[in-house]
Amino acid sequence: MDLGIRGKRALVCASSKGLGRGCAAALAEAGVDLVMNARGAAALEAAAAEIRAVHQVGVVTVPCDITTGAGRAAVLAQGPFDILVTNAGGPPPGLWSDWSREDFLRAIDANMLTPIALMQAVLPGMMAKGWGRVVNITSVSVKAPVPVLGLSNTARAGLTGFVAGTARQVAGKGVTINNLLPGIHATDRAVALDGAVVKARGITMEDAIAERSATIPAGRYGTAAEFGATCAFLCSSHAGFIVGQNILLDGGATNATL
Repeated sequence: MDLGIRGKRALVCASSKGLGRGCAAALAEAGVDLVMNARGAAALEAAAAEIRAVHQVGVVTVPCDITTGAGRAAVLAQGPFDILVTNAGGPPPGLWSDWSREDFLRAIDANMLTPIALMQAVLPGMMAKGWGRVVNITSVSVKAPVPVLGLSNTARAGLTGFVAGTARQVAGKGVTINNLLPGIHATDRAVALDGAVVKARGITMEDAIAERSATIPAGRYGTAAEFGATCAFLCSSHAGFIVGQNILLDGGATNATL
């Protein structure tokens, strides 16, 4: 399917690996020029070089911490953008009794206020052009909270509330905002979560993966490529009537009717 976005320009955050890279690659396959961001310069440059070589699109890299004001200024200087994909690593797991005010503020800054700030920066330009796409990579935890991910539950729920109202305010200008809610995918995040289970229970990594996979009706972890393909469709010319939605990509793991 031709997604109708060839020649558009996208900012994809935290895109050197994992789900962000999957989204960047899928957009590049659709002919979108990219601005890619990540904290690690070496991994970012390697990912960008591969995408350039495979898809023959323009790719600009901005190594920085997107959760800082300076980092956001650096990436936004590469605009304007037709497409924004927000993404930032989730806060660490733990127990409610362990977290301080500072822990919550760090989580909220990274996973709520940073994507909000990016949207506030790019939405006016998109609205003026009459076209734009924003996809926020959030978490399955906004549909079904994960007990050990309380920091993520809190911050991402706040972002979800912001999107719910804002998406409906900008849709009339041809701009859509939607959220993608990943369950467990085969990324470094899954390795970290499974590693915590290994440490806590004294089991092997293989056993931890097998146990978690058994809780997913699809019987496996998701892939960055299939996640990226969903993101690219939401950014396409065909998705203009999808507004303010929270779309689960979790292999059926969330047991819910709606």
